[in-house]
Amino acid sequence: MDIARTEIMKNRFAAMTEEAATVAFRTAHTTFIKQTQDFSVALASPSGESFAMPLYTGSATGTERTLAPFLQHYSDIAPGDLLITNDPFHSGGLVTHQMDIYLALPLFYGKDLVAFAWCFIHCTDIGGAVPGSVSPDLHECHQEGFRIRPTKLIRGGVMNDDLRNFLQDNSRIGDALWGDLEAMMAGLRVLELRMNDLCERVGVVALRQGINDVMDYAEAKARSVIAKLRDGEYEFSDYLEGSGTKDPVHIHCRLRIAGDEAEIDYTGSDPQVQAASNFITGGMRAHSSLCLGLTNYIYSIEPSTPVNSGVLRPMRSHAPSGTVMNAEYPAAMGNRWMTVMRCYDALMGCLNQAVDGGIIASGAGQAGNIAVSWQEHSGRTRVEVVEPFSGGSGGRYRADGVDATDTLVNYLKSSPVEYVEAETPLVIRQHALVPSSFGHGRYRGGASVCIEVECQAAQAKIMVRGLDRFRFQPWGVQGGHPGRSGETWLLRGGEKTTFGRGGVLSMQRGDRILMVSPSGGGFGDPTTRPAALVVEDVTNGLLDEAEAAEVYGVIVKSGILDTPATTRRREKMAATHTSVPTVTHGHGRGEYEEVWPTEASVAFANAVLRAPAGLRTAVQCDARAALAARRAPLSASVVSDTVADLVRGIQAPHA
Repeated sequence: MDIARTEIMKNRFAAMTEEAATVAFRTAHTTFIKQTQDFSVALASPSGESFAMPLYTGSATGTERTLAPFLQHYSDIAPGDLLITNDPFHSGGLVTHQMDIYLALPLFYGKDLVAFAWCFIHCTDIGGAVPGSVSPDLHECHQEGFRIRPTKLIRGGVMNDDLRNFLQDNSRIGDALWGDLEAMMAGLRVLELRMNDLCERVGVVALRQGINDVMDYAEAKARSVIAKLRDGEYEFSDYLEGSGTKDPVHIHCRLRIAGDEAEIDYTGSDPQVQAASNFITGGMRAHSSLCLGLTNYIYSIEPSTPVNSGVLRPMRSHAPSGTVMNAEYPAAMGNRWMTVMRCYDALMGCLNQAVDGGIIASGAGQAGNIAVSWQEHSGRTRVEVVEPFSGGSGGRYRADGVDATDTLVNYLKSSPVEYVEAETPLVIRQHALVPSSFGHGRYRGGASVCIEVECQAAQAKIMVRGLDRFRFQPWGVQGGHPGRSGETWLLRGGEKTTFGRGGVLSMQRGDRILMVSPSGGGFGDPTTRPAALVVEDVTNGLLDEAEAAEVYGVIVKSGILDTPATTRRREKMAATHTSVPTVTHGHGRGEYEEVWPTEASVAFANAVLRAPAGLRTAVQCDARAALAARRAPLSASVVSDTVADLVRGIQAPHA
C-alpha cells in the first residue's frame, strides 16, 4: 500500500460524496432531509462494501454496512439501471426500518462495473396506519406503510412509471416524497460523473486499487485500536422501556477482545416485541448497528480512520434470530433507532471495562422525533417533521457531555423555529436547556432540553416517538451520578396530564405539549471537578449555588468562587468519602433488578426464544404473571423452568 496515494484517494472519495450529499439536501423537499438531514449519499465497491461517505452532510452513523444482501437479488444489472428497496425482510439487515428508502446506481466505465453510488432517505410518510407512518404502539410492519422488495426503479434508463405512481399514491405527501427521491438521484448522478472523471484520469485498475487500499487502511486503523484494549470477556446490560408493555426489554451484550479482533454478542437479549421497537440485522458477519459503540470509539481514538466497511472487518457481531435487534416477519420497526441506541449503551458498558479508567457515561439514550399532520384548505393531509428531540450525552473521561444532544443522533440538525412556525400550524413557546438536570461528575453529563409546542390549527395530530429513559436513568460511571429521567405533558384547558413515551396526540387550537428529555450521566467523582467549571455552570444558570456546595463542595457567592471555603468544604467531604461505584444506575433500575437480576433476565430471554415464534408473546405474558408470585430475587433456574413448563403446557393440546 502506498500511504500517500491511499490518503489522496481517501480524501478524493470523501470529497465526491460530500459534493453529492450537498446537492441532494439542497434540492430536497421535506424537512427531514433539507433541515434535519436524515439521509446519506455514499459509494460502494462492486461487491457492495461501502468505501466512502460524507462526514459533514447527512448521516454518517452506522452507514458502513454492506449492500451485498440487497444486490444479491439482481442478476442483470446494467448501465442505466437504478435499484430500489425499503424492505427490511428482503435486504438482509441493510434496511432496518421501512421508512428508509435505499437507492443504488451501478457505475460503469465502459463495460466495467467499477462501483455503486447509493443513498438512503428517511421518508416523512410512506402511508400506513398513522400520519408519518411511525407510532411506538404499532405492532406489525403492515401498519407502517408500503414495502418494496428489491427491484428496479429505472431499467436501462427508462423510468418504471407504475412504481413511481405507486410511491406517490401511497404516501400522504406523495409529491414531496418523489421530490426527495429526485434530489437523491441528482446526488447519485454527481457521483457517476465524478467517478467517470476519476477513471479517465487514473484508469480502472488504479481506481480499484484505491478502493481496496482505502478499505484496508480503515481495517488496519481499527485493528490498531482494538489491539490496545484489554483482552478478555466483558458483559453489560441495559433496558429499553418503550416496548408496548409495562415490562422493560432487556438488552444484554457480551464483548470478547482477543488481540486485534472483537466479537460482540447480544445473546440473552429479549425477544422481539409487539411494538415498533424492533429491527433486523440478518446474518451479516458484522452489522454496523450492533457495533456502533466500538466503531465510534475507533473513530475517536484514530480520527484519520476512513469511514467505510473496512472498519468492521476485525469484528464479528451476533444477535439470535427473533430477538428485538434481529426480528422476524412481521415485526414493526418504525421506532427502531431507540433500540439501536440501547445496544450502543450496552456495548459502551462493556468497553468501559476494557479500557483503564473507562470511556464514557450513558447519554439520554433516545432518538425522539416530533411530527405534525393537518388538513390543508384543499382537504389534503399534510405531514411535516417538526423537530428531532434527544437529550444530553454522557460525561467523558476527559470532557463534559454535550448539552441537548446524544452521541448517536448528533448528526440530526434542529429545525429553525422560524421555519417550523412558517410551514406548520405550530408555535414553539420554548426550546431551552433545563437547569440542574445533568448527571453530576468530575465531567458532568450533557444537560436535558425542554420544548413546548402549541397547536394553532382547529384540529391537528402530533406524532411523538423515540422517547425513552423515563424509568431507568442514564447511568453514571466512576462515581458519576446518573442523569435525570425524561417526562412529557399535555397542557389542555388548564389541566396537565402526562402522555408517557409518545404516540399520536389529537390536538385542538390552544393545546400544548411540553417535553423534557433525559440528561447524560456523570463521569467521575463530582468533588474532583475543577472549581472553575462549577462556577461556569453557576454563572450560565445551569447549576444553583446550593447544589454547587452540596454536590461539588464548591462555594459560590454572588457568582464569585470562595476558594478558602471551597477547600474546607471539600476536605470535610473527603473525610467522609466512601468507595466509588464503577456504575451508578439510579433507583429505577436498582428496584427492578432486586426482583429481576441480570442472570434471570438472560435466562428468561433464552428460554422464551426456544418456544415457537407464534407462542413467544403469550409465553412471555404468562411467565411474567407466574413469576410475579415468586419470592425475589428470581434465579435463572426458576425462570428457565417456569418458561419451559409453560411452553410444554401450551404445546401439549396440539401434540
